[in-house]
Amino acid sequence: MRYLTAGESHGPRLTAIIEGVPAGLLLTAEDINEDLKRRQGGYGRGGRMKIESDQVVFTSGVRHGKTTGAPITMDVVNKGPPEMAGYHVCGGH
Repeated sequence: MRYLTAGESHGPRLTAIIEGVPAGLLLTAEDINEDLKRRQGGYGRGGRMKIESDQVVFTSGVRHGKTTGAPITMDVVNKGPPEMAGYHVCGGH
């Protein structure tokens, strides 16, 4: 199994790609969101996670709640705090 990540927790999104997951495993966004919610409730460092309401979205590798055997791509879009509204994805100004 191999995984790659791109983005930053304080940026507009975090993307993860996981290779080597066999087909047929049960996996839903809610499985991941439960852990995100636990973190957002204050588990971990600092208070930032208490103001975030992020949720995962699968963009490949999971269909109808089961893994397909293809690489799993998931995005966590940062929905908090208000200062993120002006974050530029490209260009950096």
